Amino acid sequence: MRLLLLSVFTVSCFSNLLAEDWSRFRGPNGQGISSDGAVPTEWGDDSKNLKWKLALPGPGQSSPIVVGDKVFVTCWSGYGMTRDNLGDQKELLRHLVCINRNTGEIIWDKTVEPYLPEETYQGMFAENGYASHTPVSDGTFIYVFFGKSGVFAFDMNGEQIWQRSVGTENDRRGWGTASSPILVDNLLIVPATIESKSMLALNKQTGEIVWQKEAQGFDSTWGTPVVVELENGQKEIVFSVPYEIWAFNPETGKLNWYCESVDSDSICSSIAEHDGIVYVIEGRSGGAVAVKTGGKGDVTKTNVLWSGRNRGRISTPIYYEGRLHWVTGGIASCIDAKTGEEVYQSRLQASSTSSESTQNTPLDREESGDRDRSGGRAGRGGPGGQSYSSPVVADGKLYYFDRSGNGYVIKLGQEFEQIAVNKFTSDSSDFNGTPAVSNGQLFVRSNTHLYCIASPE
Repeated sequence: MRLLLLSVFTVSCFSNLLAEDWSRFRGPNGQGISSDGAVPTEWGDDSKNLKWKLALPGPGQSSPIVVGDKVFVTCWSGYGMTRDNLGDQKELLRHLVCINRNTGEIIWDKTVEPYLPEETYQGMFAENGYASHTPVSDGTFIYVFFGKSGVFAFDMNGEQIWQRSVGTENDRRGWGTASSPILVDNLLIVPATIESKSMLALNKQTGEIVWQKEAQGFDSTWGTPVVVELENGQKEIVFSVPYEIWAFNPETGKLNWYCESVDSDSICSSIAEHDGIVYVIEGRSGGAVAVKTGGKGDVTKTNVLWSGRNRGRISTPIYYEGRLHWVTGGIASCIDAKTGEEVYQSRLQASSTSSESTQNTPLDREESGDRDRSGGRAGRGGPGGQSYSSPVVADGKLYYFDRSGNGYVIKLGQEFEQIAVNKFTSDSSDFNGTPAVSNGQLFVRSNTHLYCIASPE
């Protein structure tokens, strides 16, 4: 009997994910690349390649994930729905919504009450809101990080398994919180960069804290870590923070190595990784670096392969066939991943129906504006007005959504080739989430709706 129970527990710890699942921010290990084949390159309001459209309970900046026949996305309601009438924070609710991927119908909607007081929905915080962390799943549970309200585990039927607080601090800049949790074996890694200036490892079965590492350097970080498997089979959690890159032992939280990175006092994008090399492209004034993982202590002089002044902002770069691609300020950039040398830099051609064409947007322009929940824009200065979404790749094509909802499709290669731009003209809200790709379908969320883009069966 003892042996049987041990076998059952061991089996339950293995992932139940399928190859085509998109189970975390930017998919498999956060690299944004799908191996599931072609995705439509054209779509629109007229049902062309639109499988379904679902009105969400509220806004959010998080990205959808896909597990089997279910799609999961977070949002909020009850407070801060418009700038003109904020309402009462006591009415604030966070939602984890489970959707049938085939029909677009809500299967269940679980709500979480807030830890109060929350940050006020104003200024730059209103660019972010109360649902910016993307969930992660092992195929058995869904793990959700709701900032000061804590970390939650739900099963596939929506039953809450556990809850864990990881800090209740406010962001000193007033930008809010956004870093998403990831899974490493039996651990849930939570970058509570704002809530407690720390990174934690929780037992994914129970929510108990396995380790917690606090450091002032976590402050002003909104990216999501990646997991790198070294040549010796060991794993590292690699995280970009202001001015540096840090690598941790996932089992103990011990800092394995660190190195100097881009000269930026805030990190909004996440790391790209390929074959044990990590890439950071970030910073208001520009900054890029490629670093070989592994090593001990300060590896700045030994592991930095190249550095440059390439400029990114919030969008995370993507590695594909020896090149790095990213989009910022309406410009698509590509560099050689081995050398850092520029391959091309070209301006995207926006939809003729777009209310905010990027054709004449300078790369270094700081956008701002005032829009309510239906448009989402409310801050002034800082990254206000910047597009938050990151690109994904399917079938050799890059898919990218700007904040206005322009969906760009770029054929990847040595030369820039934009093959399409699409827009849901009936949706004037912000598109800030990164798309999910699964089994030839593209799942896109705006502040008001979730869309499934797919070719007719």
